[in-house]
Amino acid sequence: MAIFVDAESKILVQGITGREGRFCAVHMASGGTNVVAGVSPGKGGQTIQLSDADDGRPAPWVPVFDSVAAAVEAPGADVSVIFVPARFAQDAMLEAADANVGVIVCMTEGIPVSETVEAVAQIERRGLALVGPNCPGLASPPAANVGMMPNGIFTPGPVGLVSRSGTLTMQVVEQLTEAGIGQTTCVGIGGDPVHGVGFIDCLERFEADPDTRVIALIGEIGGSDEERAADYVSRSVTKPVVAYVAGFSAPPGRQMGHAGAIVSGSAGTAAAKAEALEAVGIPVARDLDQIVTLLRDRL
Repeated sequence: MAIFVDAESKILVQGITGREGRFCAVHMASGGTNVVAGVSPGKGGQTIQLSDADDGRPAPWVPVFDSVAAAVEAPGADVSVIFVPARFAQDAMLEAADANVGVIVCMTEGIPVSETVEAVAQIERRGLALVGPNCPGLASPPAANVGMMPNGIFTPGPVGLVSRSGTLTMQVVEQLTEAGIGQTTCVGIGGDPVHGVGFIDCLERFEADPDTRVIALIGEIGGSDEERAADYVSRSVTKPVVAYVAGFSAPPGRQMGHAGAIVSGSAGTAAAKAEALEAVGIPVARDLDQIVTLLRDRL
Protein backbone atom coordinates (compact mmCIF):
# COMPACT_ATOMS: atom_id res chain seq x y z
CA MET A 1 0.00 0.00 0.00
CA ALA A 2 0.92 3.66 -0.02
CA ILE A 3 0.18 6.60 2.25
CA PHE A 4 -1.37 9.88 1.04
CA VAL A 5 -1.29 9.03 -2.70
CA ASP A 6 -1.65 5.92 -4.84
CA ALA A 7 -2.42 4.82 -8.40
CA GLU A 8 -6.03 6.01 -8.06
CA SER A 9 -5.08 9.55 -7.00
CA LYS A 10 -6.11 12.30 -9.41
CA ILE A 11 -3.65 15.17 -9.31
CA LEU A 12 -4.38 18.81 -10.07
CA VAL A 13 -1.64 21.42 -10.41
CA GLN A 14 -2.34 24.90 -9.04
CA GLY A 15 -0.27 27.32 -11.07
CA ILE A 16 0.04 25.00 -14.08
CA THR A 17 0.41 27.82 -16.60
CA GLY A 18 3.47 29.19 -14.81
CA ARG A 19 6.96 28.04 -15.74
CA GLU A 20 7.54 25.88 -12.66
CA GLY A 21 4.00 24.54 -12.56
CA ARG A 22 4.02 23.39 -16.16
CA PHE A 23 7.55 21.96 -15.91
CA CYS A 24 6.64 19.87 -12.88
CA ALA A 25 3.29 18.82 -14.34
CA VAL A 26 5.13 17.45 -17.36
CA HIS A 27 7.70 15.82 -15.09
CA MET A 28 5.06 14.11 -12.97
CA ALA A 29 3.07 12.89 -15.96
CA SER A 30 6.20 11.53 -17.66
CA GLY A 31 6.72 9.24 -14.68
CA GLY A 32 3.17 7.90 -14.81
CA THR A 33 1.54 10.13 -12.20
CA ASN A 34 -2.13 10.70 -12.98
CA VAL A 35 -2.25 14.47 -13.58
CA VAL A 36 -5.85 15.27 -14.55
CA ALA A 37 -6.17 19.07 -14.41
CA GLY A 38 -4.58 22.42 -13.79
CA VAL A 39 -5.80 25.60 -12.13
CA SER A 40 -4.86 29.12 -13.13
CA PRO A 41 -7.36 31.91 -12.40
CA GLY A 42 -8.36 33.77 -15.54
CA LYS A 43 -6.99 31.08 -17.85
CA GLY A 44 -9.78 28.53 -17.61
CA GLY A 45 -10.64 26.85 -20.87
CA GLN A 46 -7.06 26.38 -21.99
CA THR A 47 -5.40 22.99 -22.28
CA ILE A 48 -1.84 22.05 -21.42
CA GLN A 49 0.10 19.26 -23.13
CA LEU A 50 1.99 17.22 -20.56
CA SER A 51 5.07 16.64 -22.65
CA ASP A 52 8.04 18.57 -23.96
CA ALA A 53 8.80 15.85 -26.49
CA ASP A 54 9.09 16.94 -30.08
CA ASP A 55 9.25 13.49 -31.62
CA GLY A 56 5.62 12.92 -32.50
CA ARG A 57 4.90 10.68 -29.52
CA PRO A 58 1.37 11.04 -28.10
CA ALA A 59 1.13 13.01 -24.87
CA PRO A 60 -1.88 13.74 -22.68
CA TRP A 61 -3.57 17.11 -22.64
CA VAL A 62 -5.22 18.34 -19.46
CA PRO A 63 -7.83 21.08 -19.02
CA VAL A 64 -7.10 24.28 -17.14
CA PHE A 65 -9.77 25.62 -14.78
CA ASP A 66 -10.24 28.98 -13.13
CA SER A 67 -10.81 27.43 -9.71
CA VAL A 68 -9.95 24.35 -7.69
CA ALA A 69 -13.66 23.70 -7.11
CA ALA A 70 -14.18 23.36 -10.87
CA ALA A 71 -11.20 20.99 -11.17
CA VAL A 72 -12.61 18.85 -8.39
CA GLU A 73 -16.11 18.81 -9.88
CA ALA A 74 -15.16 17.92 -13.46
CA PRO A 75 -12.14 15.53 -13.54
CA GLY A 76 -12.61 14.61 -9.88
CA ALA A 77 -9.19 15.77 -8.66
CA ASP A 78 -8.47 14.70 -5.07
CA VAL A 79 -4.81 15.75 -4.65
CA SER A 80 -3.50 19.25 -5.30
CA VAL A 81 0.12 20.28 -5.77
CA ILE A 82 0.78 24.01 -5.50
CA PHE A 83 3.34 25.89 -7.59
CA VAL A 84 2.50 29.57 -7.06
CA PRO A 85 4.51 32.55 -5.75
CA ALA A 86 4.66 32.99 -1.98
CA ARG A 87 2.25 35.96 -1.98
CA PHE A 88 -0.48 33.74 -3.46
CA ALA A 89 0.33 30.51 -1.62
CA GLN A 90 -1.95 30.95 1.40
CA ASP A 91 -4.93 31.67 -0.84
CA ALA A 92 -4.06 28.62 -2.96
CA MET A 93 -3.90 26.33 0.07
CA LEU A 94 -7.15 27.66 1.48
CA GLU A 95 -8.88 27.39 -1.90
CA ALA A 96 -7.88 23.71 -2.10
CA ALA A 97 -9.14 23.20 1.44
CA ASP A 98 -12.45 24.92 0.65
CA ALA A 99 -12.85 22.50 -2.27
CA ASN A 100 -12.26 19.62 0.18
CA VAL A 101 -9.13 18.31 -1.58
CA GLY A 102 -7.95 15.45 0.59
CA VAL A 103 -4.19 15.92 0.14
CA ILE A 104 -2.64 19.32 -0.50
CA VAL A 105 1.07 19.48 -1.37
CA CYS A 106 2.54 22.99 -1.22
CA MET A 107 5.94 23.37 -2.85
CA THR A 108 6.23 27.13 -2.35
CA GLU A 109 8.96 28.54 -0.11
CA GLY A 110 9.15 31.93 1.57
CA ILE A 111 5.55 32.02 2.83
CA PRO A 112 5.20 34.26 5.91
CA VAL A 113 4.90 32.14 9.05
CA SER A 114 1.66 33.86 10.10
CA GLU A 115 0.04 32.88 6.80
CA THR A 116 1.22 29.29 7.09
CA VAL A 117 -0.12 29.08 10.65
CA GLU A 118 -3.58 30.14 9.51
CA ALA A 119 -3.57 27.80 6.52
CA VAL A 120 -2.40 24.80 8.58
CA ALA A 121 -5.07 25.47 11.22
CA GLN A 122 -7.89 25.64 8.67
CA ILE A 123 -6.72 22.59 6.74
CA GLU A 124 -6.36 20.49 9.91
CA ARG A 125 -9.78 21.67 11.11
CA ARG A 126 -11.28 20.16 7.96
CA GLY A 127 -9.49 16.85 8.50
CA LEU A 128 -7.37 17.25 5.34
CA ALA A 129 -3.64 16.64 4.90
CA LEU A 130 -1.15 19.38 4.01
CA VAL A 131 2.35 18.32 2.96
CA GLY A 132 4.74 21.28 3.14
CA PRO A 133 5.09 24.11 2.45
CA ASN A 134 8.67 24.42 1.18
CA CYS A 135 8.95 20.70 0.51
CA PRO A 136 10.01 18.40 -2.37
CA GLY A 137 6.69 16.53 -2.34
CA LEU A 138 5.99 12.84 -1.87
CA ALA A 139 6.18 9.67 -3.92
CA SER A 140 4.62 6.21 -3.74
CA PRO A 141 6.42 4.16 -6.39
CA PRO A 142 5.46 3.23 -9.00
CA ALA A 143 2.01 4.81 -8.66
CA ALA A 144 2.64 8.50 -8.07
CA ASN A 145 5.34 11.11 -7.69
CA VAL A 146 3.73 14.35 -6.57
CA GLY A 147 6.19 17.23 -6.57
CA MET A 148 9.65 17.72 -8.02
CA MET A 149 11.66 14.65 -7.02
CA PRO A 150 13.31 12.71 -9.89
CA ASN A 151 11.20 9.85 -11.23
CA GLY A 152 14.09 7.45 -11.72
CA ILE A 153 15.33 7.20 -8.14
CA PHE A 154 12.35 5.32 -6.68
CA THR A 155 11.50 1.64 -6.65
CA PRO A 156 8.66 -0.22 -4.88
CA GLY A 157 9.53 -1.96 -1.64
CA PRO A 158 9.05 -2.21 2.13
CA VAL A 159 10.62 1.01 3.50
CA GLY A 160 8.56 4.03 4.48
CA LEU A 161 10.62 7.23 4.57
CA VAL A 162 9.85 10.62 6.07
CA SER A 163 12.29 13.51 5.95
CA ARG A 164 12.61 17.18 6.84
CA SER A 165 15.26 17.72 4.16
CA GLY A 166 14.36 17.66 0.49
CA THR A 167 17.92 17.02 -0.65
CA LEU A 168 18.44 14.20 1.83
CA THR A 169 15.10 12.66 0.88
CA MET A 170 16.34 12.22 -2.66
CA GLN A 171 19.85 11.18 -1.67
CA VAL A 172 18.70 8.50 0.76
CA VAL A 173 16.08 7.15 -1.67
CA GLU A 174 18.68 6.88 -4.42
CA GLN A 175 21.05 5.00 -2.09
CA LEU A 176 18.29 2.62 -1.05
CA THR A 177 17.28 1.93 -4.64
CA GLU A 178 20.90 1.30 -5.66
CA ALA A 179 21.14 -1.17 -2.77
CA GLY A 180 18.02 -2.99 -3.96
CA ILE A 181 15.82 -1.70 -1.12
CA GLY A 182 12.50 -0.30 -2.31
CA GLN A 183 10.05 2.13 -0.75
CA THR A 184 6.33 2.21 0.00
CA THR A 185 6.06 6.01 0.29
CA CYS A 186 8.64 8.77 0.68
CA VAL A 187 7.42 12.03 2.22
CA GLY A 188 9.37 15.27 2.31
CA ILE A 189 7.59 17.23 5.02
CA GLY A 190 9.55 20.46 4.50
CA GLY A 191 11.98 22.37 6.65
CA ASP A 192 9.94 25.41 7.66
CA PRO A 193 9.30 25.91 11.38
CA VAL A 194 5.54 25.63 10.73
CA HIS A 195 4.31 22.97 8.33
CA GLY A 196 1.50 20.52 7.75
CA VAL A 197 2.01 16.80 8.28
CA GLY A 198 5.05 15.92 10.35
CA PHE A 199 6.98 12.94 11.59
CA ILE A 200 4.21 11.72 13.88
CA ASP A 201 1.52 11.89 11.18
CA CYS A 202 3.68 9.81 8.86
CA LEU A 203 4.77 7.38 11.58
CA GLU A 204 1.11 6.73 12.40
CA ARG A 205 0.28 6.04 8.76
CA PHE A 206 3.33 3.84 8.19
CA GLU A 207 2.51 1.84 11.32
CA ALA A 208 -0.96 1.16 9.89
CA ASP A 209 0.33 0.31 6.40
CA PRO A 210 0.73 -3.49 6.04
CA ASP A 211 3.32 -3.12 3.26
CA THR A 212 5.66 -0.89 5.24
CA ARG A 213 8.00 -3.12 7.25
CA VAL A 214 10.67 -0.62 8.30
CA ILE A 215 10.55 3.17 8.73
CA ALA A 216 13.37 5.61 7.98
CA LEU A 217 13.26 9.01 9.68
CA ILE A 218 15.55 11.75 8.33
CA GLY A 219 15.90 14.74 10.62
CA GLU A 220 18.04 17.83 10.95
CA ILE A 221 18.99 20.39 13.54
CA GLY A 222 16.51 22.85 14.98
CA GLY A 223 13.13 22.52 16.64
CA SER A 224 11.93 19.49 18.59
CA ASP A 225 10.21 17.38 15.91
CA GLU A 226 12.67 14.50 16.26
CA GLU A 227 12.39 14.40 20.04
CA ARG A 228 8.60 14.30 19.85
CA ALA A 229 8.81 11.61 17.20
CA ALA A 230 11.02 9.54 19.51
CA ASP A 231 8.45 9.77 22.28
CA TYR A 232 5.68 8.75 19.88
CA VAL A 233 7.65 5.75 18.61
CA SER A 234 8.25 4.58 22.17
CA ARG A 235 4.49 4.58 22.83
CA SER A 236 2.81 3.76 19.54
CA VAL A 237 5.09 2.22 16.88
CA THR A 238 5.86 -1.49 16.78
CA LYS A 239 7.79 -1.54 13.51
CA PRO A 240 11.56 -0.98 13.37
CA VAL A 241 12.59 2.65 12.93
CA VAL A 242 16.04 3.92 11.96
CA ALA A 243 17.11 7.54 11.77
CA TYR A 244 19.66 9.98 10.48
CA VAL A 245 20.08 13.54 11.76
CA ALA A 246 21.93 16.07 9.62
CA GLY A 247 24.00 18.75 11.28
CA PHE A 248 26.37 17.15 13.80
CA SER A 249 29.04 19.70 12.85
CA ALA A 250 26.70 22.72 12.77
CA PRO A 251 27.82 25.58 15.06
CA PRO A 252 25.35 26.40 17.88
CA GLY A 253 23.08 29.40 17.35
CA ARG A 254 23.45 29.50 13.60
CA GLN A 255 20.69 28.83 11.08
CA MET A 256 21.69 26.17 8.58
CA GLY A 257 19.67 26.03 5.36
CA HIS A 258 16.01 25.78 6.37
CA ALA A 259 14.17 28.35 8.42
CA GLY A 260 13.53 25.66 11.02
CA ALA A 261 17.16 24.57 11.22
CA ILE A 262 18.39 26.74 14.05
CA VAL A 263 19.75 25.66 17.41
CA SER A 264 20.11 27.48 20.70
CA GLY A 265 22.59 26.15 23.24
CA SER A 266 22.20 22.39 23.45
CA ALA A 267 18.53 22.43 22.40
CA GLY A 268 17.87 21.37 18.85
CA THR A 269 21.36 20.03 18.19
CA ALA A 270 21.98 16.86 16.25
CA ALA A 271 23.56 15.31 19.33
CA ALA A 272 20.50 16.05 21.47
CA LYS A 273 18.18 14.62 18.85
CA ALA A 274 20.29 11.50 18.41
CA GLU A 275 20.33 11.01 22.18
CA ALA A 276 16.52 11.23 22.35
CA LEU A 277 16.08 8.78 19.47
CA GLU A 278 18.63 6.28 20.72
CA ALA A 279 17.15 6.42 24.22
CA VAL A 280 14.00 4.74 22.86
CA GLY A 281 15.87 2.18 20.79
CA ILE A 282 16.03 3.97 17.43
CA PRO A 283 19.52 3.59 15.93
CA VAL A 284 20.88 6.84 14.47
CA ALA A 285 23.26 6.68 11.53
CA ARG A 286 26.25 9.00 11.74
CA ASP A 287 26.67 9.05 7.96
CA LEU A 288 24.31 8.46 5.06
CA ASP A 289 25.93 5.20 3.95
CA GLN A 290 25.11 3.66 7.33
CA ILE A 291 21.35 4.11 6.76
CA VAL A 292 21.33 1.38 4.14
CA THR A 293 23.04 -1.05 6.52
CA LEU A 294 20.71 -0.23 9.39
CA LEU A 295 17.62 -0.69 7.23
CA ARG A 296 18.84 -3.91 5.61
CA ASP A 297 19.56 -5.43 9.04
CA ARG A 298 15.93 -4.85 10.04
CA LEU A 299 14.18 -6.18 6.96
